[in-house]
Amino acid sequence: MPYPPRGPRELGRTGVTVPPLGLGCAPLGNLYRAVPEERARDVVRAALATGAAYFDTAPHYGLGLSEERLGRALRGRDRGTYTLSTKVGRRLRPLAPGEAVDGQGFVDTPARARAWDFTRDGIRATLEASLARLGVDAVDIVYLHDVEDHLPEVHRTGFPALAELRDQKMVRAIGFGMNHSGVLARLVADLDVDAVLCAGRWTLLERTALDDLLPVCERRGTSVVVGGVYNSGLLADPSPGVPYDYAPAPAALLERARQLAAVCAEFDVPLKAAALRFPFGHPAVVSAVVGAATPEEAAENAVLFARDIPDGLWHTLVARGLLAPDLPLPLTAPGD
Repeated sequence: MPYPPRGPRELGRTGVTVPPLGLGCAPLGNLYRAVPEERARDVVRAALATGAAYFDTAPHYGLGLSEERLGRALRGRDRGTYTLSTKVGRRLRPLAPGEAVDGQGFVDTPARARAWDFTRDGIRATLEASLARLGVDAVDIVYLHDVEDHLPEVHRTGFPALAELRDQKMVRAIGFGMNHSGVLARLVADLDVDAVLCAGRWTLLERTALDDLLPVCERRGTSVVVGGVYNSGLLADPSPGVPYDYAPAPAALLERARQLAAVCAEFDVPLKAAALRFPFGHPAVVSAVVGAATPEEAAENAVLFARDIPDGLWHTLVARGLLAPDLPLPLTAPGD
């Protein structure tokens, strides 16, 4: 594979293609901070301008706000020019009398609440509501979202309902999205999964997915979309107080991230560029979705993704013990 990866790649055998770089749309739902409406629109337009025309959203993101904003930003665009994924498992409902909004990290959200629902009718109703918010007739990919604590319901009704939608050609590709790679591995092994979105478990700092998820995906022909390539920010800015997995980074991990950054600097490569490129060393990985809260961040993601990274950087990281010698690396020279 040439690096950086270029051109769309197919998810499994579905006919759905995704560009190697996509936009994670949680920030459009006001994750941690409010994003003005016009800026949210400009983020989507900036992503489109760079070719990052895969958009991943969810009802969970801002209690539907992310989907609504994404739909408005894409209105009038040829539906065949971008790939769209959303998620099911959490159904949105109106607030009960006296019930307060539980943002769960999202601010300035609509007055709605989330409810877990893995019933056949619930899965269909959740998807139909997402289509209405997005203003489209269909999405390309639907993931069951953060289901690690609901596996009996997933096996009993949730996944069969999603598979039925695929059989009826109401959706083209189905799978799971979460940050628990071991759970994803078991689901891929047991079910007919087209793609998974794995967040934060296959990064410069975290190899968990290589030990459980990635081998079974390669064996089963399941495509992997990676998220969380910066591990909540530690691989974007390794400074004190920066989070790792949504909590303050442990001192040892912070020091390792700083050492990674120092080696990258020797090769004049930003740490963020290396973090974004690294997951593509494994052949099951087809795309990375990266969030952006400003159009400048969306443009920067594309610049970082296109950055030339010499193979010597990866070899040096291995030689200095910052990457394990058994890791697959995104080398430009085959067999190097």
